[in-house]
Amino acid sequence: LFPPGSPYQPVIEALENYPQKKFYNVSKLGGTKYGNDTYTLPYSIRVLFESSIRNCDGFLVKETDAMNILDWKTKQNNVEVPFCPARVVLQDFTGIPAMVDFAAMREAVRSAGGDPVKVNPACPTDLTVDHSLQIDFSKCAIQNAPNPGGGDSQKPMAKLSPLKAQPRKPPCRGQMGCKGPCSTGDSSRNSGQFSAQIENTPILCPFHLQPVPEPETVLKNQEMEFGRNRERLQFFKWSSKVFKNISIIPPETGMAHQVNLEYLSRVVFEVKDLLYPDSVVGTDSHTTMVNGLGILGWGVGGIETEAVMLGMPVTFTLPEVVGCELTGTASPLATSIDIVLSITKHLRQADVAGKFVEFFGSGVSQLSVADRTTIANMCPEYGAILSFFPVDNVTLKHLKHTGFDKAKLEVMEAYLKAVKLFRNDESSSREPEYSQVVQISLSSIIPYVSGPKRSQDRVAVNNMKSDFQVCLNEKSGVKGFQIAAEKQNDIVPVQYEGNEYKLSHGCIVIAAVISCTNNCNPSVMLAAGLLAKKAVEAGLVVKPYIRTSLSPGSGMVTHYLSSSGVLPYLSKLGFEVVGYGCSTCVGNTAPLPEAIRNAIKQGDIIACGVLSGTKNFEGRLCDCVRANYLASPPLVVAYAIAGTVRIDFETEPLGTGFNGKSIYLRDIWPTRKELHTVEEECVISSMFKELKEKMEKGNKRWNLLEAPESTLFPWDLKSTYIRCPSFFDKLAKEPVSPQPIENAHVLLYLGDSVTTDHISPAGSIARSSAAAKYLTNKGLTPREFNSYGARRGNDAVMTRGTFANIKLLNKFIGKPAPKTIHFPSGQTLDVFEAAELYQKEGIPVIILAGKKYGLGSSRDWTAKGPFLLGVKAVLAESYEKIHKSQLIGIGIAPLQFLPGENPSTLGLTGREQFSILFPPELSPGMTLDIKTSTGKVFSMIALFDNDVEITLYKYGGSLNFVARRFL
Repeated sequence: LFPPGSPYQPVIEALENYPQKKFYNVSKLGGTKYGNDTYTLPYSIRVLFESSIRNCDGFLVKETDAMNILDWKTKQNNVEVPFCPARVVLQDFTGIPAMVDFAAMREAVRSAGGDPVKVNPACPTDLTVDHSLQIDFSKCAIQNAPNPGGGDSQKPMAKLSPLKAQPRKPPCRGQMGCKGPCSTGDSSRNSGQFSAQIENTPILCPFHLQPVPEPETVLKNQEMEFGRNRERLQFFKWSSKVFKNISIIPPETGMAHQVNLEYLSRVVFEVKDLLYPDSVVGTDSHTTMVNGLGILGWGVGGIETEAVMLGMPVTFTLPEVVGCELTGTASPLATSIDIVLSITKHLRQADVAGKFVEFFGSGVSQLSVADRTTIANMCPEYGAILSFFPVDNVTLKHLKHTGFDKAKLEVMEAYLKAVKLFRNDESSSREPEYSQVVQISLSSIIPYVSGPKRSQDRVAVNNMKSDFQVCLNEKSGVKGFQIAAEKQNDIVPVQYEGNEYKLSHGCIVIAAVISCTNNCNPSVMLAAGLLAKKAVEAGLVVKPYIRTSLSPGSGMVTHYLSSSGVLPYLSKLGFEVVGYGCSTCVGNTAPLPEAIRNAIKQGDIIACGVLSGTKNFEGRLCDCVRANYLASPPLVVAYAIAGTVRIDFETEPLGTGFNGKSIYLRDIWPTRKELHTVEEECVISSMFKELKEKMEKGNKRWNLLEAPESTLFPWDLKSTYIRCPSFFDKLAKEPVSPQPIENAHVLLYLGDSVTTDHISPAGSIARSSAAAKYLTNKGLTPREFNSYGARRGNDAVMTRGTFANIKLLNKFIGKPAPKTIHFPSGQTLDVFEAAELYQKEGIPVIILAGKKYGLGSSRDWTAKGPFLLGVKAVLAESYEKIHKSQLIGIGIAPLQFLPGENPSTLGLTGREQFSILFPPELSPGMTLDIKTSTGKVFSMIALFDNDVEITLYKYGGSLNFVARRFL
C-alpha cells in the first residue's frame, strides 16, 4: 500500500470529514496543470496517474512514469507506461490455463531449488466458472441427437446425485389460468425420452410457480456440467484452497463480466483505510463492461494477466483519448443495442483502434448505467482499448439501488470529488481536453442488426429484407452467398413432429437470447419479455423446429424476468432458460433436428441464426447455418415469431393471431415508458440483493465437491483435462541472446482477418480432428469429448486443436479446412500432424499472414498453441494488439511487413524456406533482414514496442521471466 522509497508519500492525507480514511491527494501534484479549476486531463488518464503515484517504487513504476502520464497531452503515443490494476478477473476457459501454469510453476520452482509455497497471486484475483455450460437439454427436453460438445447424458448425473425415474404426466401447455398439477414443457415442443427427479431439489413451473415433478432445463444442464467438468472443477477447488489471494466463483452463479459488474466491482477500493480507484484487467474481452460504471478496465491476454497476478504491471503505450460527445435523444424504437451498434459504427469509422474512448455531453446523463455498460462492453468490436464513463450522479443512484451501504456511498462520493474523478453536469468547469472529439446524435439512431457473417456489417431493420436479397445475389465473400437467381425462391418441405413446414432461404432455425452484453441491461431483456407477453396474448407462436433458447448471464436475469411476470411468456414461445453461462455465443449449441438439417442440406438453403450477442464468426453455431445475425433480445424474439429474416416489419405482419387477425411488430413492441416502469419496480434492487445472497451461500454441488489440499497439485497422468505443461522446461535465471531462425518452413499461409477462433477454436471437438484422435486413444467416446474450452488445461488437446477450425483458409490448400502441406514429404496433413513431423525433423516453422492477424476474443492458447507446434515467428501485415503481445509473452517473434509490402508484392509463395538472424541486442521497432532459400532478401519490422517486451522475449516469455523471481 505504501511502497518504500516512494517520492509521493507526502501527498498522503486524510479525507475531509473522514479523518480515519487516507488517500493519495493527486490534486497537490503538477501545479496548475493538475490542481486548478480548469483541470484538463481525461478522467481515464487521471485513474492511470493516481495508480502510478500510489505504486511508484522506483523499479517497476518510476517517478518518470508518473510524470509522463501527467504530461499525457504531449507524451501520448510516444512513451510506454506501466499500470498496476487493483484486481484481476478470469473466466474459466482462460482462467484454467492460468491456474495450471501456476501449479506448473510451483513444480518448476521446487525442481530448481525454490520454495513453491511462495508462488501465489500478488494481485487480488477472482475466477468465475462460467464458460463450461453446454446445452444438452433445451425446452425441458433431452435431445435425441448426440451433443456436439460430448459427454454422456446419464453417467455424469448418476455420479453426482441420486436419480429416480418418474412416470410421464400430462405436460403443462403454458395456458395462463391452469390450476392443476404442472410439469415442464410443451408437448408439441418436447422430444424427451425419460424424466428424472433430482432429490431434494424443489422445482417451480415458470408459468404457475407451483411444484413440478420433473427438473427444469437449467438444473438438467447444471447436473451435466458438474459431471462432465468434474476434474476441472476439482482443480479449481484445489486452487481456491492452496493459493492465497484468489477467489473462485463456482458454476451456476453467472458469467465473468456479468458477476464482475454486479458483485465484484467496488468503484472505490478501501484497504486498511486507504482509498483508491477500482481498476481491473481480465482475460475476457468483455472486461471493458465495467468502464460503464466508472471503473477503468480492459481485457488482456492470459499470459499478461498471469504476470499481473504475480505483481507485474501491464505496460502499454500511453494512448490517445478520444472524446465521444453524445447529444440528443434516441428513437423510442431504438434499444440500447441499437445505440451500441450505432456508436460502434461511428467509432470504427473514426479509427479509435488502440485508443481510449471517453464519453461526455448532455446525452450521457440520459443513459442509465445499464446502457453505459452495454456500450462499454462493445468496445472490442470497434477496436478501442476501453470506453470510459466517469462516475456521476446517475452512477451513484444506480449504486444506491444495488444495495451499496449508504455510508460507503458517502465516502465514495467525497473521495472521487477530492481526486477530481467525479463528473458533474452542473459544474461550470469545461470538459477535459481530448486527442480528438467525435460527435454522435442519439436522435439519428434507428434499429439495426449485424451480419450475416461479421459483427461490423450493420443492417437497418427496415432494410433487412432487401439486404438479404443482396446477400443471395452477391458472390461468396464477407456478405454474399452467390445463390443462382432461379433458386432464390426454392422451398423445401419438411416433416417435423407430425406437421409439414416449408424451409426457404432466410428461414430462422436458431434464435438465442444468450449471455454476453445484453444481460447487463435489464431494459433490453425486459423488452424481449414484454414483447413475448404481448405476442402470446395476441395468439402468435414460434415454429417448433426453431432451436430457441434463453441463456442468461446470471440468475439475476431470470429473477427479474420472473418477478416482472414475463418469463412464462418467453417460455411459451420456446425461450426456456437453459442455464447460466456462455452457450450458443461460443458455439455450445444443441444440434438442429435431423430432419431440419437434412432439408437445409438437400435444398442448399441459406438458413439463419439470430443471436443477442456481440460475436459473429462463420461456422461457430452450426456448419449448416450459414447466415448469422446479431440483434437485440426483443428483435431475436420478433424474428423467431416471423420465422424468417426476409420480412419488412413495417408492411408485413409477424403472423396471424387470434381470429385470423394479422399482427404487426408495432402492435406488440413495448414502449419506453412501459420498460422504465417495470425496470424500476421489479429489477434494480431485487436483482442485486439476490446475487449477493447467491454469492455468499454458494451452491450445494460446489460446496460438497472434494479436492486435495497439498501444496503441489497431484497430477493424474491419465487425466484428459489437466496436464502439467512444458512451458517451464527451460527455466533460467538469466536471459539469453535471441537465437536465429534458420531454414524455417511455412506451416500456414493465411490471409487477412485471421481470428482467434481460427487459431484456437472454443467450440466442439470435431470427430475427425487430431484432438479427437488423441482423446479416442485415451479411451474416450465422441460423446465424452466435451469442448476445446473445457479442455484448456490439457496442452496435448489444445496443441492438437490449434488451427483446427473447419473455416481455416490456408492458401496452400485453397479451400476451408484445418489442413496444410508438409513440404519435405509433400503430404497434405492435419496442421498438428505436419507440425509434429517438422519437430521430429528438427525444422523450425513460421506463419505467413495478412492484415489484422489475431482478431477476436483474447485467448492465451492462440499463442501457446502455435508455440507448442514449433512456430518461431509470425510474418504478417498487421496484428491485433492483444494477440501481438501474447506472441511475445510466449516467446514467438511478431514480424510485420514494411508498409506497402506483403507476401504477394514480394513474390513469396510460402513454399520457400526462411532464415531470420537476430542481432545480439534488440531495440524497439528495429528492422530485420529475412533471407529465403530462393535467394530473395527483404526487411521486416520486429514489433517489440519497448524494452520490457524485448526482455520478455529474451527470457522465452513472461511466464519464465516471472518464475525466475522465485529462484
